[in-house]
Amino acid sequence: MGPRGRERRAGAVQSTNDSSALSKRSLAAHGYVRDAFAALLVPGPVRRTPLVHRGYYVRARAVRHCVRAFLQRTGALPAPTRAQILSLGAGSDSLYFRLKAAGLLARAAVWEVDFPDVSRRKAERIRETPELCSLTGPFQIGDSASALCFESSDYRILGADLRELPRLGEALDGAGLDATSPTLLLAEAVLTYLEPPGAAALIAWAAQRFPDALFVIYEQMKPRDAFGQVMLQHFERLRSPLHGLELFPDVEAQVRRFLGAGWTACSALDLNEFYRRHLPADERRRVETLEPFDEFEEWHLKCAHYFILAASRGDTLSETLVFPSSETPFRIDPASPSGFFPARVVTSDHQHSSLKRYGHTSVLLSPGVIFSAGGFGEQEGRHCRVSTFHLLSRTCDSEWKGSQISTLGTEGQWDGRLYHTMTRLSDTRVLVLGGRLSPLSPASGALQLDLHRGEDNCPESQHVTVTKAALEEGPMLSCWRHSTTEVYHQNQRYLFVYGGRSAVGPVLSDCRFLHAETMAWVRIPVEGAAPEGRHSHSACSWQGGALIAGGLGASEEPLSSVLFLRPKSSGFLWESIDIQPPITPRYSHTAHVFNGKLLLVGGVWIHSSSVPGVTVINLTTGLSSEYQLDTTSVPWPLMSHNHSSVLLPEEPQILLTGGGGNCFSFGTYFNPHTVALDLSSLSTGQ
Repeated sequence: MGPRGRERRAGAVQSTNDSSALSKRSLAAHGYVRDAFAALLVPGPVRRTPLVHRGYYVRARAVRHCVRAFLQRTGALPAPTRAQILSLGAGSDSLYFRLKAAGLLARAAVWEVDFPDVSRRKAERIRETPELCSLTGPFQIGDSASALCFESSDYRILGADLRELPRLGEALDGAGLDATSPTLLLAEAVLTYLEPPGAAALIAWAAQRFPDALFVIYEQMKPRDAFGQVMLQHFERLRSPLHGLELFPDVEAQVRRFLGAGWTACSALDLNEFYRRHLPADERRRVETLEPFDEFEEWHLKCAHYFILAASRGDTLSETLVFPSSETPFRIDPASPSGFFPARVVTSDHQHSSLKRYGHTSVLLSPGVIFSAGGFGEQEGRHCRVSTFHLLSRTCDSEWKGSQISTLGTEGQWDGRLYHTMTRLSDTRVLVLGGRLSPLSPASGALQLDLHRGEDNCPESQHVTVTKAALEEGPMLSCWRHSTTEVYHQNQRYLFVYGGRSAVGPVLSDCRFLHAETMAWVRIPVEGAAPEGRHSHSACSWQGGALIAGGLGASEEPLSSVLFLRPKSSGFLWESIDIQPPITPRYSHTAHVFNGKLLLVGGVWIHSSSVPGVTVINLTTGLSSEYQLDTTSVPWPLMSHNHSSVLLPEEPQILLTGGGGNCFSFGTYFNPHTVALDLSSLSTGQ
């Protein structure tokens, strides 16, 4: 890369620092962390989304955890040992000021390195801000020819290029960094912006230079799955591509990377594991209630694609001090796959007739007719709650064709709700229960949707009428991410409404029965131990009862339980199904019963580094097996969460409709096609 290319690259990386600094400022302003200095270092108010706040919060806590562990260890060493923190690519971070204000630098000092322009700008900002100067004490500002931009007794800011290691070493020597003292090297999302040879050289250089050191990095990983692809494309668009992820795609590869470069011990974990293992439950509860939030899938996926790593050298420091081992393993990996379900695109819809949305619901109205409503998606060139309906119809030549349908007239309008349920009442009528407009605004009441199709079945002659369903109001109509399942009691058809969440209840355990003919809520006795509350679970009918699988529990942790609401003469009975081998906890999946087997399709899990495919559970024996999706014939990426699905048992196939999500700060992604999973390998005899 030539000089101009390097300058453009540096400028793009610096712009990511500016964006990150604003996010950290917003994080502090909204109470996630205590940081009075972020606003002093980064001018201008900004408000990030709750999802971005959570992502930056867990990043801040992971780094804080490592820094505190280092200072606690070095603080216990005999005097006059002086610890050093070397922050690489520090940008506008306020670490020094937070540590100084907390009284944690009595026997430690901080060095920061970033591009010269970034470092000089920060030095000037400090010089102009009395509140910051009062913490640094007397200081000097370096001249434009010097790498040392700012110097006080315990704080130095250097302008240097991390790709030029000889100059970096000289600058650090000149700034008083003692290579023999216990040193914490900190690199937050830094190495990934270096070309692989440059990053490798920096890791090896640090190992050779500092005999008693702890190297902590926070970076991205898992580039090959759907979320990882969206993440990579985002940074490509910013002209700051992520390097080295293909070479080091997971925590195991990252650990080998550091051990192979001269570090004597190393451990790493993704941010889901850090959040669950190293943050107290009361702190998690505090953060989870700071803002209205309903983007759990993307929160967990973001955490699955970032890791925190601690590598050590020397006798003073050990990575086990940072991440002590636990007797209870966090990982719950699925069994080795028993096979594959081929996936293929079944529609080649034009842009105006595609089903690009998530949080919607699809239902099979009649053979060859699938109706979808609601969700967040693309409409008229913008992202919004979708106000049109979608019809997927099978043509005479057995091809599927999609079309958008609007409501007729203005009397009853569709409100574009998300995370509702939809139950078929007839070939042309569905019942919609629950849903939300925003995390604070539940959708208003139950709705009845009627599909009207002209004799020619052309899209122009089709429309939907929306009317309020004539049933009594109740708490179950103010929830979302719940389930509605057809069950039978005394030869009567009921809709079993279970779980979900609401504006006042983050997790619900309520269950109610709606008589399908009279539309009246009915009390039916339910025996057995009631399951813990959950939302984003799956539910499907079986033998007159309901199978409930997975979901997200009260602590925002995925569940693995599979429950059967068994019908009996007096009502229903909750039973737990014993599954072997145990399945990986998950949520945001769909489920169907096919040939006596429960199929759990897609979803999100946090206890495994793999991506959910289809889990098959034999309902007679309780034996489970895993199947991966063969997506070689499907445009990539394909996200298998926030989707809906329809079982076509005669094919046999499952159609996946929609799916995707708001992928942290990387942009929103919608699956562009309806995809069919071929179930023919699941023969009756298996």
